[in-house]
Parts: sequence; C-alpha cells; structure tokens
Amino acid sequence: MTGTVGAGVGGGPAGERDPRGRRPGRVRRRPRSTWPKRLALALALLVLAPVLTAGAALRIAYAGDPGPGTQTRGRDAFWLGHAWVDGRKRDADVAALARRLAGTGIRDLYVHTGPLEHDGSLPADRYPRARWFLDAVHRALPGVRVQAWLGDVLATESPEGMRLELPRTRDRIVRSTRQVLDAGFDGVHYDLEPLHSGDRTYLRLLERLREVTRSRGAPLSVAAHQIDPLPSLHSVGAALFDHPKWWSQSYFGEVARRVDQIAVMSYDTAMPLESLYGGYVAQQTALALEVTPASTDLLMGLPFFWADDPGHRGSAETVAAAVRGTRLGLSRTDRDRERFGVALYVDFAARDGDWAAYRAGWSP
Repeated sequence: MTGTVGAGVGGGPAGERDPRGRRPGRVRRRPRSTWPKRLALALALLVLAPVLTAGAALRIAYAGDPGPGTQTRGRDAFWLGHAWVDGRKRDADVAALARRLAGTGIRDLYVHTGPLEHDGSLPADRYPRARWFLDAVHRALPGVRVQAWLGDVLATESPEGMRLELPRTRDRIVRSTRQVLDAGFDGVHYDLEPLHSGDRTYLRLLERLREVTRSRGAPLSVAAHQIDPLPSLHSVGAALFDHPKWWSQSYFGEVARRVDQIAVMSYDTAMPLESLYGGYVAQQTALALEVTPASTDLLMGLPFFWADDPGHRGSAETVAAAVRGTRLGLSRTDRDRERFGVALYVDFAARDGDWAAYRAGWSP
C-alpha cells in the first residue's frame, strides 16, 4: 500500500488503531493460564451466591421483635443423663434439681434409661435406681412427668447398629416400652439416630408404640431431626455425603401425627454466627409449626451445652439466640398455639448462663 512502511500483526498499516483504540501491531494474546482462573471464579460464584442468599435470609428471619405472649406455656422438657437412674445421684441432687426448675415451665423430664440393645431389648439392670428417682421427683416436683429416654444408633449409615427393618427388633422395642411403663415411668421418649427421611418402618413402629402408651394413659415422645431448610436438601446430603441430616417437612408432619410430643434437635447446625443460628431456629420453628397437628406438643431444642467443632460453634449456638429464634418463629406462624414449648439439652453440660438465658427469654 502506498505511503505505508509496513503492516502490523493485526493486518493493518503500522500506526493505525482498531475501533477500540488499540494498535493492531501491539495486540497481545492472553496467557493460556487465564481460563482455569476464570472457571474457578465462576465455580466460586456458583457456590457463594446461594450461600450468601441463604445467609441474608437467615439474618432477616432473626430481625424484629418477638410478639407478646410468646413465652412458656408450661410444656417445656429437660433431657437428663443416666446418672439419675444408675445410682450416682442422691436425695440432695433431687432437691437441687427441684430448686433449679422452680418457676420454670418444665413439665417433662427425659431421663436416659437405655440405651437399648441393637436387637431392641432393654436389660433391667440399666436403671436400678429408677423407682427411687420416680418417687423422689413426684414428691419434690408435683405435676412433673418422668419419661424413660430410650434410644440407639441405627444401622442406616454403617453396618453396626439397630435394624428397624427387622420385625423381631420392632417387637422387642414394643416390649421394652411396656417394660419401662411397668417400672413406673410416666411416659416414653425415643431418640433413634440417624433416622433417614421417609423411613416408613419407623412410622409403623410409632403406630404400634402409641397403642401401648395410650392404653396406659402415658405420652409417647420422640426426638426429631431438623427439617429441610431448602426443599429436598436431605436428598442432596444423601447423595454427596451419605448423611441426609434433615427430614422433609412432610415426613416431619407424618411423625408428628403419630406421637403425643415431638422435640426438634435444633442444635448442631454448623452456623458460624449467632444471628444466623437464631434465624435458622426461627425458620425451623415455622416449618415445624406448619405441619405439627394442634393435638401434638411441639418442642424446640435449646443447646444447654458448649462445643466448638465443625458441626457446632459454641459462640453462635447460644441459648439466647435459640430462645429468640423460637419466639420469632412462633410469633410469625402460630402465636396462640398452646401445645408448644422448648426442650433443654442436657443437664450434665448445662451452665449457669444457659439457665439465665432460658429464664430471661422464655420463662421470666
């Protein structure tokens, strides 16, 4: 071309610029290492976006003030360790327990009476001082019920444990229920874990157990897994980690319809901040209220213990946050519900600060 001194790499005369103002001869190729970085950034955004959205939603759920009247209805419960029935506790301990519970809304004590054997049986020598404890509580705390807390590890995620799918195992569990009622317990509280969402065998077992407890005029109570915070999240957990963790909301409702009392284990959530944990409890309370029949006591668990591990941050999972979250969920969903309360886990790990937060927020 006339008047040019050479062509640039871009195919145009030297010194010319492309429409974006760059000299064609000076265009540089991007390093090949750029695309992995961009892919990593895109993947990070895909992961972070829903996490940030969920975090914002939980913070919003924790905002505002609980409505008036959203405090104890006198239907709270307290998980107690095995020491109360194996001989380690004495009359002075019961007297101290009575002083601790005075003025609270605690009506039920779940005292650890098992564990069950993997075959569903319960050796009687596991609770040699049960009769003493029952009599002592009934004297010191009139109107408070003592329920036998029974449970075992299920063989749902490992080869070891109880197998509910075996009819003979379920038969022995029914016999163990009769056994503790014959021993004088006011009711039975079951905690079988890990129990996967949708387990129909468990529902059939509850139907049999309720026939037994109703014939004795005793409550049937269960500890329940948390509810999917997002639809079908338990399925994701099962696929990725072989541990569903949550129940679907519909399955929670099916369990609640088959018992007299259901206590949500609303702790060990892995939430890193107190505001997120409180918002999570508010969400769990609302989800549970939506599907629990009015004839069933619904209790939200309070973490009366301290731990600091990947599944439980002690600085985040506080009693104060759990109580406030419970009250917020109750306020927004079913403020006037009578058959509602909280359940305190657990006596041997409780601290004075836990009791103070429970009394100040829920049982003033």
